[in-house]
Amino acid sequence: MRIAIVAPPWVPVPPPAYGGTEAVLDTLARGLIAAGHDVLLYATGDSECVVPRAWTYDTAAGFRYGGVATELRHVVDAYDAVRDADVVHDHTLVGPLYATRFPNVAVVTTNHGPFTHELAALYRAVAPRVPVIAISHDQAQRARGVPIAAVIHHGLDVDRFPVGDGRGGYALFLGRMSPDKGVHTAAAAARAAGMPLRIAAKMREPAEHEYFRACVEPLLGGDVEYVGEVGGSDKLALLGGASCLLNPIAWCEPFGMVMIEALACGTPVVATNRGAATEIVRDGCTGFVVDDGDDLVTALYRVADLDRAACRRDVEERFSAQRFVADHVALYEGIVDARHAVRRKRGLATLRASTAFRADFPDVPRPVTRDGRVAETMPARA
Repeated sequence: MRIAIVAPPWVPVPPPAYGGTEAVLDTLARGLIAAGHDVLLYATGDSECVVPRAWTYDTAAGFRYGGVATELRHVVDAYDAVRDADVVHDHTLVGPLYATRFPNVAVVTTNHGPFTHELAALYRAVAPRVPVIAISHDQAQRARGVPIAAVIHHGLDVDRFPVGDGRGGYALFLGRMSPDKGVHTAAAAARAAGMPLRIAAKMREPAEHEYFRACVEPLLGGDVEYVGEVGGSDKLALLGGASCLLNPIAWCEPFGMVMIEALACGTPVVATNRGAATEIVRDGCTGFVVDDGDDLVTALYRVADLDRAACRRDVEERFSAQRFVADHVALYEGIVDARHAVRRKRGLATLRASTAFRADFPDVPRPVTRDGRVAETMPARA
């Protein structure tokens, strides 16, 4: 198939550091190419994903420009570039709304965030025209009346994640500097368990700096260390050397890429029971999913008993790029087949209507073909 992927304009694909959605799109685009499909990725000019690409903005917009206007300009240009695709997989917010201008283009979208009141209203509006993919069953259950076309867990290229030995002896927090991510909870639990903690967190936005100063910085010192935002080989080294990933999320996170990245490195995950955590972590096998801070401390005492090889095997079996891509291709094919069936049905209805019209009104001239012959039937619409 000819498949177009429209990425948001905020972060390059793949992301140089923090950027879960963009990492997912990199895996999807490369995986579709490997599976034999033609792919065009509409992202930003500084993206380095090794597939055919097009863009409006030479560099990722971040969030410093015009917000919705920035994304809308990106989307308008994208649809001009991708309208000949068999399927357009749109990962922006405004794109699925704009797609109504192109009724002959098959479009599908993925919600990478929670179905909040505002987002649920948006996806309810587009779902009759644009099928909506959820990234976990927990997220789908919170969809607030939005029909979900498929639940597709994220995947990753497992071979890009070397298995570590965990000999660093530290717990690792990896994510955003946000109370939703529970950075202060991680620091308190690690200190109570007597386990060193390294905090690798994105901290760029004013709210992230404010949270750090008020809630995290006072907890630093001794074995609790903030190492900054990491990516690439530095991130892989931190994951591989960790005794566990400590992920005390305080919100219903729709998926959680960092958890499968840790497991791919053989690193168990200790997480709170929020969002999709139980869909990713096999409690007592690849980590522990607990209910509160006291349980986090107990779980940290037990991570040494877990089999790192089992963590890696579980990702290979359930979260591989091959499974991820195959699930999407099956959905794309179903959407294209359904659209073709609708077109055939409409064409047959048009043919029947035209035949009945001629029977009732035999004196009306029949249509003439380009070579001057009288057509036997009315041409059906595509």
